[in-house]
Amino acid sequence: MALLLLLACGPAAGSIPVNPSSSADSVGAESSTDTPTTAAESESAGSATDETEASETPTRAPRPTTDPARVDELAIQRYQSQGWQTDFSQRSVPLSEIFSGGPTRDVIPPLDDPSFVSVSDADAWLGPKEPVILFELEGDARAYPLQILIWHEIVNDEVGGIPITVTFCPLCNSAITFDRRLDGVVYDFGTSGNLRNSDLVMWDRQTESWWQQFTGEAIVGELNGKKLTFLSSTIVSWEDFKTFHPGGQVLSKDTGFNRTYGQNPYAGYDQIDLPPFLFRGQTDGRLLPKERVAAVTIGEVDAAFPFSTLEQERVVNYKVGEQDLVVFFKPGTQSALDGRLIAESKDVGSTGIFATQVDDQMLTFKIEDDRFVDHETGSIWNLLGEAVEGPLSGTRLTPIVHANHFWFSWGAFKPNTLVYQGQQG
Repeated sequence: MALLLLLACGPAAGSIPVNPSSSADSVGAESSTDTPTTAAESESAGSATDETEASETPTRAPRPTTDPARVDELAIQRYQSQGWQTDFSQRSVPLSEIFSGGPTRDVIPPLDDPSFVSVSDADAWLGPKEPVILFELEGDARAYPLQILIWHEIVNDEVGGIPITVTFCPLCNSAITFDRRLDGVVYDFGTSGNLRNSDLVMWDRQTESWWQQFTGEAIVGELNGKKLTFLSSTIVSWEDFKTFHPGGQVLSKDTGFNRTYGQNPYAGYDQIDLPPFLFRGQTDGRLLPKERVAAVTIGEVDAAFPFSTLEQERVVNYKVGEQDLVVFFKPGTQSALDGRLIAESKDVGSTGIFATQVDDQMLTFKIEDDRFVDHETGSIWNLLGEAVEGPLSGTRLTPIVHANHFWFSWGAFKPNTLVYQGQQG
């Protein structure tokens, strides 16, 4: 498995070593601060030692420290030596939980002020089933192909007049979109080169605080404890995006960086039973580590719908907390993390999750002739929760923010998750 190239996104692909053991703990060994001696000084010191201490047993190298405070202290020294101006005194997680993914800050380069092309132009280089992140606001629909995001992980953009950041962590299969405004300030995000629970740790250029992509929360720095607002986005196939938004815009491959867009540097990574890469601790054994789950948080309740079950049922009517919702599953979207060429990778499907109330009516859904149909009116709906035929044609269900994560990552951050067991579960 070619994981040595996982994060090789620097000037020369494959030139960046990935060291899974590189972590805050790796600085736990007390390093010597003595000034190096010259050869002459060493010889002189050796003579004195021979005369006075020849019979003494040589001292052993110091053991790595396990004291949490000392581990964090050494980690701070290391980060500061790398040029970080982060306020490390403010943090909500131990620094020992954060470790290097290999590259340093912004070696995986985020995209700022991105360029876009038309659907017809992008059709020349996107395969029909290739995955794209779809985000739409105020009639402004954008597609962010994962064949580009897999090399950049973060896009700082503005859509519908709102500054957003579109993020993708390949190791967790986490595609999440945020409003990047906070308390009247617009923040610009980059890749820190660090991970926690195998998930991308972002940083903002304004305060150099560190942010957990999975939760949208600042975990180290001046903004520690602050949370970004999640925005609804979803992964769909390119052909579905074209159908839904023929006048939409597509992130251009003209990024200013030399990358082999369309190729997958994580080939074979999403094999469902393989252990995750750069992940510490035990995975939640209720599902296989890299089972994809459509995951939601409603209030204090977390829920996960396994793709293996959704593929069989196609429609799930469910209640999470106090929220009635429906989960749609549609085959026809390829994995970005399977074959070396994304356009030739396996079909993993796409999901949509929506509130089921329309005005004063509560709807329930079924799959019929490969279409999403509501029981109450017989209207036909698409993957985006839009009624395209029937009495409710033109109506849109309210989307519920969700993402299609690998189970190991969702389980690590959300250990009390309810796992949907299927209609017989």
